[in-house]
Amino acid sequence: MTHRKLWALFALIIITVSSANAQEVREMERPKLVVGIVVDQMRWDYLTRYYERYTDGGFRRLMAEGYNCNRLSINYLPAVTAVGHTAVYTGTVPAFNGIISNSMFFDGKWDTPVRDWSVQPVGTKRDEGKASPHRLMCTTMTDELRLATNFRSKVISISTKDRASVLPGGHCANAAYWMDSESFDFITSTYYQKELPAWLKTFNKQKLGAKYLKEFGRKKDKGGNWEADFWQLLYSDDTYVQSAGKHTPYYDQRTGTILKYTPWGNTLLADMVIAAIKGEQLGNNPAGVPDFLAISFSCTDMISHRVGPNAPWVEDTYLRLDQDLRRIFETLDQQVGKDNYIVFLTADHAGNHNVVFRQEHGIPAGTWPPYRIIKELNDTLKATFNLSEDAIHALEDHRVFFSPTFLANHPTLRQPSIDLCIDILRKKSNVAYAFEPCKIPDFVPEPVRTMCINGYCPKRSGEIQIVLEQGITEDYDDGHKKDYNGIPVGTNHAVWSPNDTHIPFIVMGKGVRHAWDNRSYTINDIASTICALLNIQQPSACIGNAIDVRR
Repeated sequence: MTHRKLWALFALIIITVSSANAQEVREMERPKLVVGIVVDQMRWDYLTRYYERYTDGGFRRLMAEGYNCNRLSINYLPAVTAVGHTAVYTGTVPAFNGIISNSMFFDGKWDTPVRDWSVQPVGTKRDEGKASPHRLMCTTMTDELRLATNFRSKVISISTKDRASVLPGGHCANAAYWMDSESFDFITSTYYQKELPAWLKTFNKQKLGAKYLKEFGRKKDKGGNWEADFWQLLYSDDTYVQSAGKHTPYYDQRTGTILKYTPWGNTLLADMVIAAIKGEQLGNNPAGVPDFLAISFSCTDMISHRVGPNAPWVEDTYLRLDQDLRRIFETLDQQVGKDNYIVFLTADHAGNHNVVFRQEHGIPAGTWPPYRIIKELNDTLKATFNLSEDAIHALEDHRVFFSPTFLANHPTLRQPSIDLCIDILRKKSNVAYAFEPCKIPDFVPEPVRTMCINGYCPKRSGEIQIVLEQGITEDYDDGHKKDYNGIPVGTNHAVWSPNDTHIPFIVMGKGVRHAWDNRSYTINDIASTICALLNIQQPSACIGNAIDVRR
């Protein structure tokens, strides 16, 4: 070999090693800030359904610049808010993280998974401020970031709902803030801090929530309640061609006394997020470590529950949310730098079309009336076993919870009562399967079988699991129909159907390539993917796999 060839070979080795080292350095670099966005009850198809109407700076920017996972699904039951937020941030299922529903039994009492009576509210005197992650049984990716940086990273979590803020923040968050439904102020609890920071006090003093309500024409009646008619759409009515008309019998116009039932609740949250980015100097950590901002837009869920996915007001809500996202992204570009942060967007669950809407178009659909079912079960148990008290305390998210008092006072009736209820439930036309969750019959098929197993936490999940037939939706207002001609209004979620479980997942930002990926993933893969981008440990019960989104 000549000297010239030897020098060429040596140069090639140097270039190869240098290139490899440069690639390794790039992969080890961390973003200055991770922003996690969960849109409550966002169906995946909202990305494409309203695409033509989105701005270039919001949802379109995510899709144009980010890594799009088009077939990511929830792999447990039930598909509801508290469970979904927990799954996103823990990378695991209710069987391991312990958050099995929006309402749960604890020490014989029915409560939310984040209610903590041992802490005090901060920023309000109301019990809404008494919340913490004390019932979460594992770590989150936000916890793992704090651990990885010896608690130098700053983690802030914000939502209008307490559970949508507390659970993503994890055990170690510097702060979690949620909205007081009366004052519209953002509050917290003494689990995090003894008083609100100065920047948040200043923000709350603006009373933006009341201003937004006033701007779109609402006023209080003599009883102190806000008028309940819908808001004026952002654009001309005839441009909402992707939605049903404004006048249908299955729209529930009771938007309530709180901002959470309007898109201005999302706008207020976006204002709060921007104030937090600036007030906390997120992404500019003096220790040179990444920060994490967890955001959950919850008004999308509240609105869709009332009117269903086909209402023009849902379309309008997403068009307005698109503008709010653009404002947040522009703030991140200015405050952190376009190439210095990562943002991901997903949902905690989706939601089915309204039952009457489906029936009008020849699509199989029916309802599940939980209030009437639980009354029937209790009445039958009383008559059969000569009981004076109700044996069943709740029917929540298609699970039957027996009263702890009944079980303690009548231990010999436990199994006969369960067997009788299962027999009654299996005969219902809208029930596909009913069984004890620890005794799943062999005939229950996949993926339902695995989803039931993943959703079962032995100490918290109740005595009977119900799986509804495909197309059946829980009647959100069962028992409260006097003003609605007895028909189901709005929509609900929680079942195994892709209508409820197919959710978006897009990652955009530092080190992430643009792609459209149609392979199948689960909600558990989100935390693993973000941890891989941060080069940190996965959450303690994570069962997900990292998706290769790097450039």
